[in-house]
Amino acid sequence: MAEIVLEQDNPGLKGLCDEFRANNKIPPEKFELYQVKRGLRNPDGTGVMAGLTTICNVHGYLIADGDRIPDKGKLTYRGIDINDIVEGCIAENRFGYEEVAWLLLFGELPNAEQLQTFCKTLNSYRELPEYFAEDMIIKAPSKNIMNKLARSVLALYSYDDNPDDTSLQNNMRQAIQLIARMPTIMTYAYQVKRRHFDKQSMYFHPIDPAHYTAQAILNAIRPDRVFTDEEAKLLDLCLILHAEHGGGNNSTFTARVLSSTGTDIYSAIAAAIGSLKGPKHGGANHRVMMMMNDIMENVHNWEDETELENYLEKIVCGEAADRSGLIYGMGHAVYTLSDPRAVILKTKALKMAEERDMLKKFELFERVEKLSPNAFAKVKGETKVISANVDFYSGLVYEMLGIPSDLYTPLFAISRIAGWCAHRIEEMETCGRIMRPAYRSLSKSKPYISLENRNAK
Repeated sequence: MAEIVLEQDNPGLKGLCDEFRANNKIPPEKFELYQVKRGLRNPDGTGVMAGLTTICNVHGYLIADGDRIPDKGKLTYRGIDINDIVEGCIAENRFGYEEVAWLLLFGELPNAEQLQTFCKTLNSYRELPEYFAEDMIIKAPSKNIMNKLARSVLALYSYDDNPDDTSLQNNMRQAIQLIARMPTIMTYAYQVKRRHFDKQSMYFHPIDPAHYTAQAILNAIRPDRVFTDEEAKLLDLCLILHAEHGGGNNSTFTARVLSSTGTDIYSAIAAAIGSLKGPKHGGANHRVMMMMNDIMENVHNWEDETELENYLEKIVCGEAADRSGLIYGMGHAVYTLSDPRAVILKTKALKMAEERDMLKKFELFERVEKLSPNAFAKVKGETKVISANVDFYSGLVYEMLGIPSDLYTPLFAISRIAGWCAHRIEEMETCGRIMRPAYRSLSKSKPYISLENRNAK
């Protein structure tokens, strides 16, 4: 056999991988035979019930006589409708992410004094520990900001005087510090990536202690530190909408699985970030924009619905865009008729598109949203109701805010850290058992063969 060289296109390694695939296949029918719910999904696509939570509810359908009936999407944080939270902040013309973070952590809305104190506490922890930026970020740049986020969160363990104390009070302390520091880690990692890999200027602006989270992010990524109140509040809205989405999404479930072992918060949150990094989970908004750019390049008349639908059919067939067969941003595991987050973002995206002379691009997004179900129905014969999810419009909003695509998924993590921490705390305070699902073994008994009697390959 050829020498094994650890390079992807090495013939020896490729041969071993081909042999592995041939010998370790599990036929799809075996999953049905043993009633294995792949992806922890029921046959109708709903999630397997794995726990109870008081943090969030995601409603997207009704069950009648065992059938799944599409319904208008609804999202609640601690029982409060997300629309009411958003409308309350808009009515009072104030930032809302910090209020949402408090609500998720402590279970109730803060009063004015509590909210003011919480914001001051977050601001006091935005600065990273001494020499952390130099040692953990600048000296070890990464092309991928999510990778750097996970590594940096894990590294914060070494800067914590009491990292393994899993008491409620210590968990709350660590959670608040992580919520405060994640945006700083993200923006520092982005600047280092720009300098090291993109060969562009790197700048670290002073942190303004009066800034809310959305303002702190725009202050850090814009060279001139200039942004409008409208822009900051739109980013704040994105943070609110992404802050939490129930215990069943992959990254939150990951945080709960690790927390069930009793491990430290840094390990649990780093794992959740690793989960969100996956393109099937958190990277969808970036892929929406890549897909839309491909559509804009290959569909000559954006207003011709026939031409556009034909191209969408090619995408579903795996013949266009990234050839995955997916129309990114369309469909959701729970939502059917609508994703309330997408509905809110779409309204805001329209307003900004009108202001920034990007209405034709926005209207193209609308047409893709309208025609995608037809494309799926024609190609795959699928008749289930699908709608745009939050990823479909969030990338467009980020683009209009001038946020680089490198930060689309990291911003998701910055938002979701509040929900992850809330679920970690709930898991440790109320569940009390390590998660340990079962896998049925299909391996067959075979004898051990001594080395000298094994056939050469």
